[in-house]
Amino acid sequence: MKNNLYRTSALLLLLAVLNSCGTSDKAEAAPMEETAPAAIETFQISKEQLSTELRIPAELTGFQQVDIYAKVSSFVKELKVDIGSQVKKGQLLMVLEAPEISSQLAASESRLRSQEAVYMTSNSTYKRILETSKVEGTISKNDLEQAEGRKNSDYAQLQAAKASYKEIQNIQGYLQIRAPFDGVVAARNVNLGAYVGPSGKGSELPLFTLQEQSKLRLSVYVPELYTGYLKNGDEISFTVKSMPGQILKAKVARMSGALDSRLRSERVEMDVINTTKKLLPGMVAEVLLPLKAQDSNYVIPKTALVTSSEGTFVLQVENGKTIRKQVQKGREIEDRVEIFGDIPENAQLVKIASEEIKDGTPVK
Repeated sequence: MKNNLYRTSALLLLLAVLNSCGTSDKAEAAPMEETAPAAIETFQISKEQLSTELRIPAELTGFQQVDIYAKVSSFVKELKVDIGSQVKKGQLLMVLEAPEISSQLAASESRLRSQEAVYMTSNSTYKRILETSKVEGTISKNDLEQAEGRKNSDYAQLQAAKASYKEIQNIQGYLQIRAPFDGVVAARNVNLGAYVGPSGKGSELPLFTLQEQSKLRLSVYVPELYTGYLKNGDEISFTVKSMPGQILKAKVARMSGALDSRLRSERVEMDVINTTKKLLPGMVAEVLLPLKAQDSNYVIPKTALVTSSEGTFVLQVENGKTIRKQVQKGREIEDRVEIFGDIPENAQLVKIASEEIKDGTPVK
């Protein structure tokens, strides 16, 4: 029985030793598996000039456009033009009639003639007294001063009468409506005999709307993100629905230099020559804006950029381990994106990045 007991104890001791050795091997193997570098695809970052295009709706308007109203209360006497009429600068468009203005002009002219006669009399009297006063003792100094005062007063009255007469003449001139520039009559809102004026029912709508159509403005609002990529002289392409398949060209002529407070966009205008008159003011166009960067910037695959609650970052590989680098996102084109940040040249980045890859992750 003793021999059996010894054999059983020896067997148990041997099993315990073997078991402890297996556990130790596993414990040593586990840390090696945790620290083994993972096989992660990387790439070397590089700079390039990213060139993209932006499609934005725009509007065509007349290069010059004006709504013409009546300056004085009057009636329409003659209409010289109609909708679609081509007019030249200074051409007579309409004649208005206001009988009371003619009466005021006649009364003002009478006062002017009367004042001219008064001034001529007082001026002659002054000159005679002045000549007589040259003989000592004939005219007192007081009489000479009074005559000069009357002459100066009558002269001032004459100038006032002339100004009043000229004012009535100018008002009468408003009865003839003339074109302020070369263009096309786009709207007419009155007929013969209609009452028009600066206030009241007759002033609700303009008499005419005049547009310059041989040259148009193409206006577009460019979002804040893209304003830095455009400058005066850049050529753009645009299309309109009335001319399918035809691509038109124009150049940037004016930039507002400020953002619209409502749209947070900058107004950009192009001049469009329209001698054929195929383009009409009010048309909606689709503009293709070329957005070419002036400097080279970092461009990476979209898969290398991570956007999370912690910010926007890329994973840089340094000394065999990953480091998160905060960046700013720029323009996108297909599967690539422009980034800005403190990243050294020729740095290695993880190509397929994610939030699961933490700082310090070993990279094979």
